Order: sequence, then structure tokens, then C-alpha cells
Amino acid sequence: METRRRAVVIAVGAGQTLGWGSTYYLPAILAEPMAAEIAVTTGLVYAAFSAALILSALLGPIVGRQIDKLGGRGLLWTANLVFAAGLGMLGLAENALGLFAAWLVIGVGMSMGLYDAAFATLAGLYGRNARGAITGITLMAGFASTICWPVTAFMEAEIGWRAACFAWAAAHLVIGLPLNRLFVPKGTGAPAGDDPAGEPHQSTGSAAPPKFAAAILALVFAITWFTSTAMAAHLPRILQEAGASPAAAIAAAALVGPAQVAGRLLEFGFLKHFHPLLSARLAALTHPLGAAVILAAGAPAASAFSLLHGAGNGILTITNGTLPLAIFGAVGYGRRQGFLMVPARFVQAGAPFLFALAIDHMGAAALMLSGVLGLVSFAALMALRPPTHGAQGTNP
Repeated sequence: METRRRAVVIAVGAGQTLGWGSTYYLPAILAEPMAAEIAVTTGLVYAAFSAALILSALLGPIVGRQIDKLGGRGLLWTANLVFAAGLGMLGLAENALGLFAAWLVIGVGMSMGLYDAAFATLAGLYGRNARGAITGITLMAGFASTICWPVTAFMEAEIGWRAACFAWAAAHLVIGLPLNRLFVPKGTGAPAGDDPAGEPHQSTGSAAPPKFAAAILALVFAITWFTSTAMAAHLPRILQEAGASPAAAIAAAALVGPAQVAGRLLEFGFLKHFHPLLSARLAALTHPLGAAVILAAGAPAASAFSLLHGAGNGILTITNGTLPLAIFGAVGYGRRQGFLMVPARFVQAGAPFLFALAIDHMGAAALMLSGVLGLVSFAALMALRPPTHGAQGTNP
């Protein structure tokens, strides 16, 4: 049975890599050529992308509820169809209306086919023992930008942005759909208390979750996604504001991807022996620490900042899925996760614009804003105490 679980993780992880790379990471490469040909501003392209994120947030609780009831396989492979349709529409867009329509369809796919839906699917299949599976798919999908940015850039240069959209649409039909349809089990897995791999689920017990746990997690997730998205959009620029040359800023920013994977490997290897709350607390401190280092030392600390931010962000992506599982249990996970992530998706949609304003007014000191937010997240996590009976690993 362990072999089957590994096959599920690899299939879902590969599907997530394709899903993120062909949607979330698409505007970074195609926004400018897209805007030039359609005769709109690059800002309008990003506005359409933000609309997709907002729609995804609104649909999240509905999608989560369906996964709780029926399992996630059907929605995951249906998302591939929706992604293909949206990307096809994007490749055919001739004006702003077509652009927004395409991104809204992609937004529907995002609600059904990215991390939240994948996490809920794994929680339904493996209960509280899903932590390792969640870590596994984030390890794979951590390479989404590393793989898909160069592929998208190559296709844009060789065949144009429209054909690139069509190629990614075809990839969802030829690669993503079969992976999710053939390798993800039906339904929500074994009955309560039984793990498909033969391991008993840890008892959910009868104790109530910690007071204000949902509100604390929603705040932490919102800060995590605000900072992650702001850095994804502006990291080279903020490093240049700190004194790095353009070439040095790009080189340092490129370290974020490997650092994210390194952080996830740390979670997968060492931190898995502890409650995920410890992982989240440690990770919440890395961005503020990096911000303090680069604001004090300037350009020479650009690489150190990227490594600290990337490692923490990589771990926090995992704890977004594992913390609610450890604190609330697997029952109702999908619906709860959908609601917890609504604030995160809204602030994520506005993060590139808001942080750009901060850089315009403050330069590199804008990192004080994200650093303080990281400290707020850490303080909130310190105020959170897990149930004493239902968590994986050792309580911190």
C-alpha cells in the first residue's frame, strides 16, 4: 500500500507542478507580450489575473465542501479540463473582455486544481497521516517556476505567446488529466480511524480546538501569502533598492526556488518529528530575520535574504495544509480550508500592487513592512496552543 500512496503523491505532485506553472506563474513571462498584442496595459493583464485569484477565493469553501463529501479525484481532473478551456480562451483573446473572461475561467480551475484542493484530497484519503503526502507534493511543485518559467519563455520566443497558451492547454489534457484521473483514488479513502496504508489515524478525541484557532490561522495564512506574492513580484527590484546591481539582484532572487525546496526537505526529514506548529513558528521568523540582515548590511546580504525568505516560505506552504489538519482533524477539512484561505487569496490578489506602492515610497525600507507582518504572524502562532491529544509529532 505504501507503493500506491507514493504513486498518488507523485501523480498529484506532477499535476500541481503543471497547474501552478501554467497559471500562477504565467503572467511573469507572458504579461508584456500579451499586453502589447492585445493593446492593453500590463497592469490590466495583472488585474485580470487578480480577478482570477479573487474568484478562486470565493469558490474555495464550495470546492472544499464537495471534496469532503465526494473526494477530490473528480474535481482535480475536472480542473484540468477547466484549465485547458481557460488557457485556450486566453490564446484566442483579442481584447480586454476576452482577457478577463479567460482569466476568470482559469480562476475557476485554480479553485479546483491547486494546493487547497490537493491538500483536502489527501486529507480525505489519509486523515491525520496526510502530512507526509502534503509535504511530498509541495516538494515536487516547488520546482514549478524553475521548470515552467524557462519552458514558457522558450515557447514565447519560438512560437509566440498564443501558441504557448495552447501548448499548456494541451499539456493539461495529455498529462494532467490522466495523472489525476488514473492515479488518485475515488472517494475520501478509508473509514474513520483506518489509514489506507495500514496505519491507524491518530485519534481526533473530543477536546475542542484552541480558542480563536481559526482566526489565528486565517491571519497567519493571509500574511504568508501576502509576503510570498509580494516577493515573487518584486524581489529583484527590492534587492536593487538595497544596493545590488541588476545582475546580482537576479542571481540572488534565483536562490529563492532552491531555498524553498531545501526548507521543504528540512520539514520532510527533521521537522516531521515535531508538531507542525513548531515548523510554522520557525518559518515565520525567517523573513523578518532576512529583512533585518539586508537592511543592516545592504547589497552584500542579498543572497542571505533570498535564502532565508525562500526557506521559510517553503515550509509555510506546507504548514498551510498541515496545521489545520493537526489542530482540527480531517473531518470537514476541505470546507474549513476553503474558508481559512479566503482572506489569504484576497490579500494575495492585492499584494503586488500594494507592495509596489510601498517600494515607491520607501525603497528597500518597504521590507520593514513585510518584516513586521512576519513578526505579527510569529506572535499569533506563539499564542496558539494545539490540542494535547490529536497532533502528529511532539508538541512544542
